[in-house]
Amino acid sequence: MSASVGQLFKPGDTVDASGIYTVIHDHNHHQPHDVTCVYGKTFPPCRGCGRGVEFRAKYLAEHISNNSQF
Repeated sequence: MSASVGQLFKPGDTVDASGIYTVIHDHNHHQPHDVTCVYGKTFPPCRGCGRGVEFRAKYLAEHISNNSQF
């Protein structure tokens, strides 16, 4: 995993580590909330505030499909 807890990401960035991310919207468009993001996917823009959204890594975990035990 190259991402670290607390690190911020923008729309268009690649998800470096699966886990729970807190979404922080621009201009009080929406209250912060948590989402699950999966390794290798792209952080999306918000439908309301577009690219004015950030994703802060909260809890990182290896996706089960990437674990050799499963």
